[in-house]
Amino acid sequence: MVSAARPPEGAKAPLGGSDPHAVGERGGTVSERAHFRFWPKGVARELVVPQATLPECLELAARRYPRKAAIVYCGSVIRYAELQQRVAAMAAWLRDSLQLQRGDRVLVASQNCPQFVVACYAILRAGGVVVPVNPMSKALEVRYYAEDSGARIAFVAQELLDHFEPGLFDRIVVHAYAEAVGDSADDIPDWVLEPLRPISRPDCAGWASVPAAGDGADSGIRPSDLAILPYTSGTTGHPKGCMHTHQTVIASLAASHVWKGLHCETVMLAVAPLFHMLGLQNGMNMPIFLGGTSVMLPRWNPALAARLIERHRVSAWTAPPAMILDFFSHPEAAQRDISSLTLLSGGAAAMPEAVAAMMQQRYGITYNEGYGLTETASFLQANPLARGKRQCLGIPAQGVDTRIVDPETLKELPQGAVGELVTHAPQNTIGYWRNPQADREAFFELEGKRFFRTGDLAYVDEEGYFFMRDRLKRMINSSGYKVWPAEVENMMYEHPAIHEACIIGVPDARQGEAVKAIVSLKPGFRGDVTEQDIVDWARGRMAVYKAPRVVEFMDELPKSGTGKILWRELQEQHRAGADKESE
Repeated sequence: MVSAARPPEGAKAPLGGSDPHAVGERGGTVSERAHFRFWPKGVARELVVPQATLPECLELAARRYPRKAAIVYCGSVIRYAELQQRVAAMAAWLRDSLQLQRGDRVLVASQNCPQFVVACYAILRAGGVVVPVNPMSKALEVRYYAEDSGARIAFVAQELLDHFEPGLFDRIVVHAYAEAVGDSADDIPDWVLEPLRPISRPDCAGWASVPAAGDGADSGIRPSDLAILPYTSGTTGHPKGCMHTHQTVIASLAASHVWKGLHCETVMLAVAPLFHMLGLQNGMNMPIFLGGTSVMLPRWNPALAARLIERHRVSAWTAPPAMILDFFSHPEAAQRDISSLTLLSGGAAAMPEAVAAMMQQRYGITYNEGYGLTETASFLQANPLARGKRQCLGIPAQGVDTRIVDPETLKELPQGAVGELVTHAPQNTIGYWRNPQADREAFFELEGKRFFRTGDLAYVDEEGYFFMRDRLKRMINSSGYKVWPAEVENMMYEHPAIHEACIIGVPDARQGEAVKAIVSLKPGFRGDVTEQDIVDWARGRMAVYKAPRVVEFMDELPKSGTGKILWRELQEQHRAGADKESE
């Protein structure tokens, strides 16, 4: 059985080299790691991972900057001393009243709000493990997360409570977003202002009922203890719990902040959902790690984001391309002073060339593309700020060894060959929660190191920069030709009428699979551009086997909480429709 508080017995440590705190050994081959020729100035190649826990990071920030704004949210400001006091009190209550033990898992389900931050750091301070849950999860999904993780306590926003069935948890702490808002009401969405409704369930307690005082001394937690258990949205079967220790989480933060030049005066826009590792790391953990400020949006709103960037002089923002595209398509972006925004970074998908060019020409902003996964605590590699390439995964960050291997043989491939991207890094997950079969499928040994298989197809150019082809399981085989949806999607964005595009493969009696484009048009083009117009345009722009044979218009493409277009959902919708037609 896997220990709740520590890596499974016998598991290999995610750190390489003889010094357990310094990671920097790389393999040779592939032109002796050509990317080192373009290594950022002032950034060490090795990574010294701080031997600390996340609650210790908050304690340090509170000692250094007690009066500094930690969180700005809907007209309210929570300073570091106050945040630390709230966390300590909640941790004491969890341990003393609910008997939370070291290693116990606790679910947290909410839109972005200060209560999410307090709950997470209180759980960690008390020795528990945070299980962040997508607030869009329904009752059956919540039940799975609860039963698989073994959680008996949950923190839940009140509008989600109906999905947490009675008897599933010993105690549910319910909060209303209105409990955290300030006096300034001009930027507060109406749904945030709904007060906490009366709670009659015996398994529930209101947020305000928790004592506001208590020492909540940490429970002797160690960097190697489990900290976060996010669930991945796997391609098959049930989601898998991804085990991250304090050390793997902090390794990602330590590498990212140096690479991006972040510091204690950085003001970060927290808009990516906190339940997702992208938002959790960049919107919550990174500001605390730095002693910086998090300007938090409860939910994505491009107009509100523009106003907050101007008002609070936001300097850094990490978001997926779909969110960035939505932001710069909104008129408020052009009307506001966003000149304070000096770092705009992200990943999840390639930034369309046309959008990147527009940002550079109109605003002087370069989107710093990077690459990471839930399994790598978000940050793994990125483009050097001074020498980035567009639509590029960048180069491996400090202490990271990334290779391209044959998916079948797991042998390293030469420069330029397309294969599976695998990585050995200090921020890698230590494994999947109580799922040894998934571990066997995801990890393998190469040159004495434990590598993680990402399932992404990529290649390395002559300068050591990595480029994505697509997901290993997403490739389309059309008449024997390999079609990479991400490549076609990028070309589709060159059409002036296209707002969003998703490429899927559909069954075809002659070709095996045909290419289909699902497109949303910009408002000014709807009704004037036809599906056939797009088909004809594409045939004139790309190889015939890549060009979509079918185009379908949608008002809006479905997206995940982090802005990723849900291509699997669109694929399933097409298959379901095709099955009905054949009946």
